[in-house]
Amino acid sequence: MVEEELKESIHKFYPMLEVQDYVIMPEHLHFLLVAHSNVVSKNGKSTHLGHVIAGFKYGCNKRYWAMTGKTALTTKSSGTLGTPIVHDAPTVHDAPTVHDASTVHASSVLGDSVAKSPSSLPPLFDPGYCDVMPIDSSQLSTQRAYIHANPRSRLLRMTNRSSLHPQRFTVDTAVIIPALHGYLQRECPQQLTPESFSTIGNRLLQQNGHVMCDSYGKIELLHNRLLPVVCHRKDAKLFHQQKARCLAEAASGAILVSARISKGEQEIMDTALLSGYPVIRIEDNGFPDIYHPSADRMDDCSAGHLLLLTPWSYQFRGHDDGVTVAFCKTMNCVAQAVCRKKDCWWKSQS
Repeated sequence: MVEEELKESIHKFYPMLEVQDYVIMPEHLHFLLVAHSNVVSKNGKSTHLGHVIAGFKYGCNKRYWAMTGKTALTTKSSGTLGTPIVHDAPTVHDAPTVHDASTVHASSVLGDSVAKSPSSLPPLFDPGYCDVMPIDSSQLSTQRAYIHANPRSRLLRMTNRSSLHPQRFTVDTAVIIPALHGYLQRECPQQLTPESFSTIGNRLLQQNGHVMCDSYGKIELLHNRLLPVVCHRKDAKLFHQQKARCLAEAASGAILVSARISKGEQEIMDTALLSGYPVIRIEDNGFPDIYHPSADRMDDCSAGHLLLLTPWSYQFRGHDDGVTVAFCKTMNCVAQAVCRKKDCWWKSQS
């Protein structure tokens, strides 16, 4: 029923709109909505995306009530999407107006909603929806891939409940805040200010005075011999030696741990993972309650090849938001603390 409303009714009432990729899950749905021209209603007025979604929800509600015997369906047409009467209309805040040739990835959650009949019949949807307008073809491809992978990702999460959900405060780094401050003073004195350190301290996960980490993946990887991977500019001429030593240790069973910030760290960690060696990554943001990594990363986590750790609470970041030097150095400190080993280990002969 929801699929029919999605595929047929939206286009019937708004011919300039096309629903492309979509997936309907047990309690939510995702779809790409393409606007081929300015969106206008049948009376010729410019229409807000929120009104389109509200009408879609209302059409689903009418059929849901009829299917469950709560009302009689007043129309036999497949398209029942229409604008609800004013006192029934869902309230949508801050949704974008759709302009020519735009694409929106919208998500709605099935459950209790704000769209109600005069007799307060139980609605099908929760309030509101989430929409993301892709800014380029790469982001659009990512959204399409995410939609198509939704059922498989759900199956992986259901069969790996302990590892494919964020686990809170699972790793005690034993790092105390004063020690971290001393480390940053040595590593990046020019970039460390009272304000920047206060920002770092406010974001860090802490318990009993220690910096903690949340985890995503199989925590058992921490039971192996752990080696930090941090590439310094002063050691650039020795990179090939560092890479060879890291990969040799990984081949012998050690787990490489890195924030994967510099190009050298990325090269070593990516090569290790592609070679089939498990790795641990320190993430630069926290895990939200609903956290879905990419399909490749989820596969690696499920197979026990990748463990994600983060010492940060989650914070929404814009597309162009970067991280500071002190922020990166903090993650390098965490990588060494998790391993209980300094990042210059690879220079020794043993």
